Amino acid sequence: MQAPVLVLSDSLKRESGRKVHHGNIQASKAVADIIRTTLGPRSMLKMLLDAGGGIVVTNDGNAILRELDVAHPAAKSMIELSRTQDEEVGDGTTSVIVLAGEMLHVAEAFVEKNYHPTVICRAYIKALEDSIAVLDKIAMSIDINDRSSVLGLVKSCIGTKFTSQFGDLIADLAIDATTTVGVDLGQGLREVDIKKYIKIEKVPGGQFEDSEVLKGVMFNKDVVAPGKMKRKIVNPRIILLDCPLEYKKGENQTNAELVREEDWEVLLKLEEEYIENICVQILKFKPDLVITEKGLSDLACHYFSKAGVSAIRRLRKTDNNRIAKACGAVIVNRPDELQESDIGTGAGLFEVKKIGDDFFSFIVECKEPKACTVLLRGPSKDFINEVERNLQDAMSVARNIIKNPKLVPGGGATELTVSATLKQKSATIEGIEKWPYEAAAIAFEAIPRTLAQNCGVNVIRTMTALQGKHANGENAWTGIDGNSGLIADMKECKIWDSYNVKAQTFKTAIEAACMLLRIDDIVSGIKKKQAPGSGPSKPTIETEGDADNEQILPD
Repeated sequence: MQAPVLVLSDSLKRESGRKVHHGNIQASKAVADIIRTTLGPRSMLKMLLDAGGGIVVTNDGNAILRELDVAHPAAKSMIELSRTQDEEVGDGTTSVIVLAGEMLHVAEAFVEKNYHPTVICRAYIKALEDSIAVLDKIAMSIDINDRSSVLGLVKSCIGTKFTSQFGDLIADLAIDATTTVGVDLGQGLREVDIKKYIKIEKVPGGQFEDSEVLKGVMFNKDVVAPGKMKRKIVNPRIILLDCPLEYKKGENQTNAELVREEDWEVLLKLEEEYIENICVQILKFKPDLVITEKGLSDLACHYFSKAGVSAIRRLRKTDNNRIAKACGAVIVNRPDELQESDIGTGAGLFEVKKIGDDFFSFIVECKEPKACTVLLRGPSKDFINEVERNLQDAMSVARNIIKNPKLVPGGGATELTVSATLKQKSATIEGIEKWPYEAAAIAFEAIPRTLAQNCGVNVIRTMTALQGKHANGENAWTGIDGNSGLIADMKECKIWDSYNVKAQTFKTAIEAACMLLRIDDIVSGIKKKQAPGSGPSKPTIETEGDADNEQILPD
């Protein structure tokens, strides 16, 4: 008589797992629906209220999801995808969420039919491998030294952004900045470190067209003694330090007991001699500009101004590193270890300018700078912040091309080609995995369908026409022109995508969908508030009912 009880508990488990799957899929779809309208050049903008009460207007998928406060763990996991995509390749943050949401949506039907999640995941992983193979087949290599090709790619990648209305300016800034800081590693490889060696300096005021990439660096500092020190030096000899040019203070509270009055004068003289000694060691190299990350005392300032040397103090370490890369100097820890080779002579001009209410120091006209500053101007802070977000994406795309110079068609053409090829291949797959594999193929069509929706054209007619052209995996370059909504050849329209971005989008979306499908229980480890005197609470297993009652997204 025990067997029926066992069967009942098994079916209950299955029912519980199915409910949790349903809850996870609904949460993921809700996140995807929020940013679905921000895909493509004719996309909508979102106005966000951030925690500080400020307003952000953007259509950048990562920037929108970053501000969301969600309760459901599956929705949190989806938001994490966008951040991963942004850090890895810098573009495709909206596509990855839309694709992952669609992959989960098509899996829902199989979960309802009691397909095991492992079977669905196996089919999805097989579809991922085949889709990457299709990408390799249709990818087109370009010459990274051909500026017009790279410019076309960066322009088409940021064509979906707010700043696309300003033409080539953002793309030019991005390419100039990334080619400046690129370092050859040998064997045809180049390393481009955007975060370390490219600084974006935002200065409200002026026109957007005044934005430029400096052949050197700028930072928000003035010389220590403006009246006595020069604010403009041609071909300066620059010394960079990260030690204080002031007398040493005690680590903790230091008590010195002086018996005679002369001892006090001796103590002061020792301090003065210590600073004079440091300054003499620096000045014997005849520098024109001394920059230190730490403090600089009045006495040291006096010696420097007497010798006609300009000095800047308390500079950020990151800025100091950029100056070192730009002018060829070496940051020195102890003045007595200074050598002639440590002095930076690569800069053509040091100048302090006043922009708005602030003074900015420029070290520019460098011979071979390996660091640079992008100066952004514009009418308001909100405008410049959005330009900065777009510029970061553009620089990431330029970096991807320098690392892996391969293109794939944009405008949904790649996804349609992948979809058509996978549909054909599904006929050769045997067993139960055939149906989830085919569903994954259909899910890829979510990207061109969303593009068509955001253009305001007839979605069914457009998608039918596109599917007809791609039926046999042919016409790989036929897609949707995001501006007009018409079906066009992506090569002629110059609508391209970086291979790295597409491959990363597919991998992240499918692997995340598989991970969420494998979750069959949500175990809460959060302690709930107990009534006084009650015993310790046990961790609870949430069922679909609980997950549904939770607010997936804020009102």
